Amino acid sequence: MIPAIFDHTALLALGAGYPALSGFVVDAAAGRAAVHVPALCLTAAEAQRQGVAEHVGALPGLDIDALDLSAVIAVGALIGDGIDWRIAHAVHASRPSAHHPTGLVVLSVQPGLYAGTGVDPIDPGKIS
Repeated sequence: MIPAIFDHTALLALGAGYPALSGFVVDAAAGRAAVHVPALCLTAAEAQRQGVAEHVGALPGLDIDALDLSAVIAVGALIGDGIDWRIAHAVHASRPSAHHPTGLVVLSVQPGLYAGTGVDPIDPGKIS
């Protein structure tokens, strides 16, 4: 199973027809991929394009990762250290955890946003 995170730029690109992103959604619905959507990334996408959150929430197989207390503490620290709030939850969610010991790959249309975060996202527009 392929685990990935859609950041706010990927969520916006999904609506613009990026084929690789649509493929991840199809694979997630079929149980062949695990697609995580950090709640703060979904919030950032919704702020930029109203209706994105409702659309994403209706897609089968996508897991919206909540900002529980431990995530709030970690994400708050990242934001306090200067990480852009729109990507801070993706940075946190991409790190190794008990559920994903090797971490998760971040899909982002703007990988440059992650400079200096230790995250090396993949641009879904460059997936063939």
